[in-house]
Amino acid sequence: MGQVQLPAEWRTVPTLTGRHATLEPLQAEHVDGLRAALGEGALARLWYTNVPAPAQAEAYVAAALAMQAAGEALPFVVRDAGGEIVGCTRYYDLLADVPRLSIGYTWYAPSAQRTGVNTEAKQMLLEYAFSQLRCISVVFETSWFNHASRAAIARLGAKQDGVLRGHKRHADGSVRDTVIFSILESEWPAVRRHLQFRLEADA
Repeated sequence: MGQVQLPAEWRTVPTLTGRHATLEPLQAEHVDGLRAALGEGALARLWYTNVPAPAQAEAYVAAALAMQAAGEALPFVVRDAGGEIVGCTRYYDLLADVPRLSIGYTWYAPSAQRTGVNTEAKQMLLEYAFSQLRCISVVFETSWFNHASRAAIARLGAKQDGVLRGHKRHADGSVRDTVIFSILESEWPAVRRHLQFRLEADA
């Protein structure tokens, strides 16, 4: 779906602010901060992910912004409570006529892992998708081999819909089986309460 076909609210990246995290529109000026968050490149060495190596940060941001310009994604940079850039995420597969979208392309610096950053970021992204964009479902995808990601998505309260065999390729070219999860609009109130409970436990 091209950008001109999307309603204005589906073409605008919002700024979402919480206690643990702030999500703001990804910009070229964020390259240095993202490169620093990638550290020594350990995340990129996980073959079943699509996390860029530090040297690829500029190209990664450029590709994300190109997707945004084409109406294919709404990318965010993620800051922690101290304002430090700790990762990024995005909305993609924007289907305003359903309406439905996916959340993904998410990665965090080690310093932000196992903190409230991801939980709150997902809470804010889901809240905006259901409350402002009026989505009837939100989708999450991950590689069959990314067991940590599969567990994290399930902990959010998403339900596994199934596995798409031979769906796409990993960054190294190997064939990827994709595990699909979703949260329905009718499930969002309970999931919201669950995420709030988790955030209160992290306080």
